Amino acid sequence: MESRRITVGDRAFTVRVDGPETRHTVLLLPDEGDLVDGYDQVVARLTTSDLRTLAVESIDGLTPADVPVLLDELGVPYAHVAGRGAGADLAWRVCAGTFGRYISMVVADRAHPAVPGPGGSAADPTCRPLELPVTVLVTKGMDRATAEASGRFVYGEFRVVDVDADDVATEAAHELATEIVLRTSLW
Repeated sequence: MESRRITVGDRAFTVRVDGPETRHTVLLLPDEGDLVDGYDQVVARLTTSDLRTLAVESIDGLTPADVPVLLDELGVPYAHVAGRGAGADLAWRVCAGTFGRYISMVVADRAHPAVPGPGGSAADPTCRPLELPVTVLVTKGMDRATAEASGRFVYGEFRVVDVDADDVATEAAHELATEIVLRTSLW
């Protein structure tokens, strides 16, 4: 995997790039505290499926406005987005709004930010709906009903998939990779 250091404003982010140069690029956004090495099996499976993968080493300090700058610096006009935990929160915000730069999204462990959580309040009630296909992976740490409630904020094909794991990147890499591949396919 090639590592690239991308400067956005006064901050720098390391992005690991792997896979063939194709029209389909997947942007992986890990959870806070996740080591990007934990996604190596996912990246290997995506590479086998002829997908280029950009894995951000740490999302600490990364904002939705920074993501298009990262993609521009890497020469990526369009991307499929995948995230887990805090990376999934960021993915929802990055992909919110009208269809455009982002083609599809797969998230694990997080509902749309406007969906009320267990305490009854939403993390971000102003977060806009998405106009693209979305898959939410429900792991042991997430309530399925909360995941399903995200469907009203998705104006595209929407799926909820149960995964019997705590950490999909390390315990169910094959399932995470499969869901990403399914989202990148037009069939």
